[in-house]
Amino acid sequence: MSSADRTLDTERTVNRARILRWGSAVLVLLVWMVGFVTLRGRDTMALAQADLTPLHERLNGLNDAVSAGRSTNPLFIYFFDVIRAVIDAMATAVQAFIAQPAFGRPVPLIGWLGVVAVATFLAWAFGNVKVALLTAAGLAVLGMQGLWIESMDTLALTATAVMLSLLVGIPLGIWAGLSDRVNAAMTPFLDFMQTMPTFVYLAPLTLVFLIGPASAAIATLIYAAPPVIRITAHGIRGVPQETLKAAQSMGSTRFQLLTKVMLPMTKRTIVIGINQTIMAALSMVTIAALIDAPGLGQVVLKALQSLDVGTAFNAGLSIVILAIVLDRVTTAASVRSELARRNPTGRSKRLRRPALAIGALLSVFGVYMSYTYVWAAQFPAHPDLGGPIRRTADTTSKWAQLHFSGATNSVKDTLTDKALNPFQMLLTDSPWWLVCAVIIALALIIGSRRAAIGAAICLAVIVGTGMWADTMTTLAATLVATVAVMVLGLVLGVWMGRSPRADRLIRPTLDAAQTMPAFVYLVPFVALFAASRFTAIVAAVVFAAPITIKIIADGIAGVPGETIEAATAAGSSRWQIISKVQLPMSMRTIALATNQGLIYVLSMVVVGGLVGAGALGYDVVGGFRQNSLFGKGLAAGLAIVMLGIMLDRVTQAASRKVDVTSAGHH
Repeated sequence: MSSADRTLDTERTVNRARILRWGSAVLVLLVWMVGFVTLRGRDTMALAQADLTPLHERLNGLNDAVSAGRSTNPLFIYFFDVIRAVIDAMATAVQAFIAQPAFGRPVPLIGWLGVVAVATFLAWAFGNVKVALLTAAGLAVLGMQGLWIESMDTLALTATAVMLSLLVGIPLGIWAGLSDRVNAAMTPFLDFMQTMPTFVYLAPLTLVFLIGPASAAIATLIYAAPPVIRITAHGIRGVPQETLKAAQSMGSTRFQLLTKVMLPMTKRTIVIGINQTIMAALSMVTIAALIDAPGLGQVVLKALQSLDVGTAFNAGLSIVILAIVLDRVTTAASVRSELARRNPTGRSKRLRRPALAIGALLSVFGVYMSYTYVWAAQFPAHPDLGGPIRRTADTTSKWAQLHFSGATNSVKDTLTDKALNPFQMLLTDSPWWLVCAVIIALALIIGSRRAAIGAAICLAVIVGTGMWADTMTTLAATLVATVAVMVLGLVLGVWMGRSPRADRLIRPTLDAAQTMPAFVYLVPFVALFAASRFTAIVAAVVFAAPITIKIIADGIAGVPGETIEAATAAGSSRWQIISKVQLPMSMRTIALATNQGLIYVLSMVVVGGLVGAGALGYDVVGGFRQNSLFGKGLAAGLAIVMLGIMLDRVTQAASRKVDVTSAGHH
């Protein structure tokens, strides 16, 4: 048989497998529709908001027992309480330096002038002049918004959490980079930590560490450590083998290889990991306001609860400014570390040392002034930007609601009635066992046997939590939002992948959007759509779109130019090149984008419980606010974990199957 014949047979086999797979999926969906029509309303496991299952009551009893025995149980006295005390002391110490009155003073040890001076100097020392000016301007704006103390509280808790994350993360990353066995053992745990929505960390931690900075810092550690662990391990593994062999031939020990070769060569990569950890920590610290973490998150949370758009917008803007400053400083530091590695003894470095010494002296002088004089310690009340920002945001919100409420309500009602409600009804009004069978079957068809088994386990746990109906409500919102994210991702991603100019225009906006914590996305949509499920879905779409668009754009741009030229030479139109060449060759990337979009959407839909999304997010929040609902909130958190793991594993398996199919096709 000729090569052409074998290729043709392979394509026929692949096409038959694809047709069989999609035909099976359609058949499963048709069976589901028939079952829904004939069995609607049976075995739905609906649970009223105030109802508790035996599991919820047992978890409430566990909470009561832990609270009653906390002062006598040795595990708490000598372990958990010690950890809480140490972390509280760390957070309090940082707050005492820059945020809260301490050491018998009515103001922090370092006032606003000292903080601005030191931060500007560090931004220049580790970055460049532009970043230093951005840092000074950004911090000044935080003060002029009337949120200096809240911003410093957020910065103090973020710094504490980042220090803990780096103390744990960098050594673990180095270990995983040096050992294949450790890397293989650690990867599932890191996947698990990154898959869980941020809400989920909070409830079990408050059970052990109570509410406050300690729980917030530990939750942030769990959420923020995985990026630096992964990226550090990746950097260590990326050191060229030739370099290591050359160092070994010169008699270097294993420790010398690590300290003299591997770490210097991965310095920029580690700094990138630190950047990602800082961004994750800031995002988590703001959400940790739910467990009484101090700072800007508290301002946003209280404003959202009272629908005070102006205050929420002002505080949200402060979070964005702080995120941009931290992101730009660490990004510039990674660039400078690479330049220093390539040119360790350059003339510019010798000239820079005296300038750094002068800058250090000036920053020390700023600290002295802020320690000595009240005007340099307390941020002045004028000029005041916060008042005009709040009033403008309130006025704009009321104007938008007055003039666009008809259009926004029409869009909200149409999409809710035509898409969300029918799909949610299909999930919540079908018998639970029928929905389980459908999900497991689809996991087997589009994913793999392992994905189907994993889905079955996750669904069994969800059923056991007693949160089935709310889980299906959350799943409906997640899938509807994910469809919107993928439509947006495909349109903009294909445009960016095909047009370098479009990529240059759009990518900076996407990069900026990814620095914003999830909390911030709720503010403008509450102003437009009020508190509702739809608000959470729109916020989830906007939150998840940047990562999805960038992944798809990179996949489209990665299609070989020779393939596109060959298709063009064969007379293919632009649409044919997109639909017949670029999209099929990017299917693995699109599957990855779907996976990431789902996870991001789920995390945001859950956060949307704060603004009327209901379902699991609302249950978790209710568990924080009422002791009688603690067990239900904890069960809801477990249901969120299972839902996230199930969606992640099924979409990952689908991505691998797409990759295998594409490889067979090509």
